[in-house]
Amino acid sequence: MTENITFHLRGDEDFIPLQSLLKAVNVVQTGSEAAAAISVGMVLRDGAPELRRRAKIRSGEIIEFDHYRIEVL
Repeated sequence: MTENITFHLRGDEDFIPLQSLLKAVNVVQTGSEAAAAISVGMVLRDGAPELRRRAKIRSGEIIEFDHYRIEVL
């Protein structure tokens, strides 16, 4: 079963780095755990694997990892 999570960018932010997003919504415990998941293609950005840890995730994008679906607003 997929758990839906909504993440709101702060008013002064245009994006959040992918690795930081995974930590901010508590789907990983450490940055190294996030980096490992990203590097092996376990994280999807709008349905496609995203391999860049610092990819700029912007409002309107959907990130999927494990059984989580993160909507960035």
